[in-house]
Amino acid sequence: MNVIPTDIPDVLVLELEHFDDHRGRFIRHWDEDRWAKFGIGPFIQDNVSHSESGVLRGLHFQTKHPQGKLVSVMAGQIYDVVVDIRPGSRTHGQWVGVELRADVPRQLWVPPGFAHGFCVPDGPATVHYRCTAPYDPDHQGGIRWDCPELAIRWPLSAPVLSDRDRHWPGLSRH
Repeated sequence: MNVIPTDIPDVLVLELEHFDDHRGRFIRHWDEDRWAKFGIGPFIQDNVSHSESGVLRGLHFQTKHPQGKLVSVMAGQIYDVVVDIRPGSRTHGQWVGVELRADVPRQLWVPPGFAHGFCVPDGPATVHYRCTAPYDPDHQGGIRWDCPELAIRWPLSAPVLSDRDRHWPGLSRH
């Protein structure tokens, strides 16, 4: 496994080892001891989402019991975005975007204290993410996908959004 820091040092891209032969491909997506060396985990919940082309999910976070997420794409491709919302962080308000594809074995580590979202520029896509804390609907938060303070360069100009995601406030309202 090759671990690549992003412009926000705590956010990591993991290039996974894979073994290809005439039968197909084998990839190890999780090894507790190996990933723990990089501060990733422990996990208590796994989620899978399936999205059609043009969908954007996010930017989500939890105010109480923030979730760390290990994101993998099982089918299709996504553009994944992570925003540092940790108070007092030297990278507060900065974001990184990473393309994740099912045919390129990579994962994205989103540490607790970050907002997370992704879009499906050419779908559909199936996304698996392991979480370090359970989903808590009473303490969910979000940032508007097109927040001018962040100026995220999404590969979609008119995404398909949930009502909730359409109405989140901008970064400065948190």
